[in-house]
Amino acid sequence: MNDAASDNPVIEIRDLHKAYGELEVLKGVSLSAPRGHVLSLIGSSGSGKSTLLRCCNLLENSQQGEILFAGDPVRWKGQGGTRMPADRGQVTRMRTQLAMVFQQFNLWAHMSVLQNVMEAPVTVLGQSRAEVEPRARALLDKVGIGDKADAWPAQLSGGQQQRAAIARALCMEPRALLFDEPTSALDPELQQEVVKVIKDLAAEHRTMILVTHDMRLAADVSDHVVFLHQGRIEEEGPPGQVFGAPKTDRLRQFLSATMVA
Repeated sequence: MNDAASDNPVIEIRDLHKAYGELEVLKGVSLSAPRGHVLSLIGSSGSGKSTLLRCCNLLENSQQGEILFAGDPVRWKGQGGTRMPADRGQVTRMRTQLAMVFQQFNLWAHMSVLQNVMEAPVTVLGQSRAEVEPRARALLDKVGIGDKADAWPAQLSGGQQQRAAIARALCMEPRALLFDEPTSALDPELQQEVVKVIKDLAAEHRTMILVTHDMRLAADVSDHVVFLHQGRIEEEGPPGQVFGAPKTDRLRQFLSATMVA
């Protein structure tokens, strides 16, 4: 990463709009994820959090607004509903450096856990298996499942599968990690296994954007919290302010409903 790129936010969104037909999901959202910071997106189901995350990674095409990766704006062709990225090579470069961890683990059932972690660096980045394997094994150790390297995904608990998915994302050595509700498909006991890994990554100053319903996690790991309501940013700020001194009635109502002890 050159010095000029490192000074820019890893991801910057400016006035982003996204609709599915008549349903407007994002209504002019702007945010920035500086290098080494954790940005959490909170809000009710349907507020646009996951759609925003998918637009960041160009898994969804937005109709208006800018997306910049390390200061480099996405180049578009077409307008409105026909807008799409103009440079597929740029999309590929961005996606290799923005690793996404989904709610459902999406591990390949026909590959061992180690093979799952190694596959993308080998096939997408063209790295040799001899180069990737030590890194993959070290990452499995890092997330606490080094002893499961030769197991099949079906032999793992949900928490172990999600930790394998995080190791797989890390093996790409991305500039940023995007988490879409990484704990919501897990039982409470298994959630804590994944929460610990995310907290450890935050302590390493990894750049992350985290969509979560876990307010305690968002409060613990975030540098900045964004509260989305009906496709707009209703309130944002450091976690102490957002959770400790909310300014808007909507955020107060949301927190009273989600932070019941």
